Amino acid sequence: MPTPPAARLLVTGSLAVTAALTLTSCGSSDSGSGSGGSASSSDGGTHTVATAMGNIKVPVAPKRVVVLDTAELDSALTLGVKPVGATHTGTESGYLSYLPKEQVAGIEDVGEMMTPNLEAVAGLKPDLILTSKIRHGDKYDELSKIAPTVMTENTGYPWKENFQVHANALGKVPAAEKVIAGYEAHVGEVTEALGGKEKAAATEVNMVRFVEGADIRVYGRQNYIATILADVGLGRPAVVDKAKDGFSYDISPEKIDQADADVVFHSTYGDAEKSGQKQTVGSGLWKNMGAVKAGKVFPVEDELWIQGIGYTAADKILDELQADLTK
Repeated sequence: MPTPPAARLLVTGSLAVTAALTLTSCGSSDSGSGSGGSASSSDGGTHTVATAMGNIKVPVAPKRVVVLDTAELDSALTLGVKPVGATHTGTESGYLSYLPKEQVAGIEDVGEMMTPNLEAVAGLKPDLILTSKIRHGDKYDELSKIAPTVMTENTGYPWKENFQVHANALGKVPAAEKVIAGYEAHVGEVTEALGGKEKAAATEVNMVRFVEGADIRVYGRQNYIATILADVGLGRPAVVDKAKDGFSYDISPEKIDQADADVVFHSTYGDAEKSGQKQTVGSGLWKNMGAVKAGKVFPVEDELWIQGIGYTAADKILDELQADLTK
């Protein structure tokens, strides 16, 4: 991620301090409790990290890291750690296309994200495995026999908190503080470019995802992309509050007009025809939406806006938001 300019750092001087405090609290703070020391202490080259599966000891500076999901891959690369192994997604490119090729070159593919090849993982002799309970909680016992396994509870919406866990496990807390400060500064720059907080809040934005084998998703307030929109201060239309558990409100192509807003971003997961994307954007309902008539509909890459789930992805999304919303 590029180093923020001096002006950006001046605005966020206090944010790095706040981030540092937050990151420190992310490790085990129960020194003397009998379940491990503090995150800053070391014991034979290890330190204790609080995870969804309890407190575990990991190397202070792991050298052979395997990541089993896209968020963990983004976190590691953002923090300057190149994993020795990673799972792939269902994309044709394997690793998500927004990641620089030179950064992912040489990373061993250990299988599809939901079904990692544990023999391949073990063969890499990792000293740390990063994933989440929602993805691989059922494989925790097997994984932990291979290497210390740090699991967050979930993925997506709590991506910032998860990043702090990843940074702690990787021994990269200082680097993480800089990443967070840079992101916050970038957010401020985008909001300013949009005309300030009031103007940004007055612009209602929707994120629509066409999914092969499923209904169309109108993204709610509790997911990765929603947090970025909220950070910039953008408004959201009332329909997003119908989202189940805050994640998404699913609609059929015959109700696509419910997704209308001042601005609509849309992505496609899977085949454009099988997901209904081609048919829907060619329909009368779509063409009559206010955002379409105003020229405020923007197709975006699903791998970046939905699947990336990290600060490197977020930084690129902020650039695209600014470019599209200032046209």
